[in-house]
Amino acid sequence: MKYITHENIGIDRVSVPWLIRKFVDPKAQFIFAPTEEVMGIAKREGWISFDMHGNADIDHRGNTCSFEDALKKYNLTEPALVYMAKIIHGADITADAGTMIEIPGFVAIVSGFNATISDDYDRLAKEWPMYDAIYAYCQKKVGKDR
Repeated sequence: MKYITHENIGIDRVSVPWLIRKFVDPKAQFIFAPTEEVMGIAKREGWISFDMHGNADIDHRGNTCSFEDALKKYNLTEPALVYMAKIIHGADITADAGTMIEIPGFVAIVSGFNATISDDYDRLAKEWPMYDAIYAYCQKKVGKDR
């Protein structure tokens, strides 16, 4: 399946593709387009849109981030993913940044990636190992070692 969002990706637009590739569709493709073109392309091509600030198939809903919405959409309830979602939520939704001790470090690392990598596809490739590491941390945190 193909997924589309706007370019210059950030926390949700890195975490959602990581989640989809790891737990939903290992062959999923991700496209990054100018903001004003995303929804038209998604509709025309039949692609799944994500993280478009309230208009996408996978998106912020109420006080949730797109990662949390993706968990719900794909019925992913594993405790480590739920714990990870709390970290991503606080990193993506500034009002909740103080809810977990892991959030400031996560935000600092993501900010470093944003400052040093401008290509969206390169950013996915380089950030995903960090998401693998956070997932492993969350597994240990909820008592499930690999």
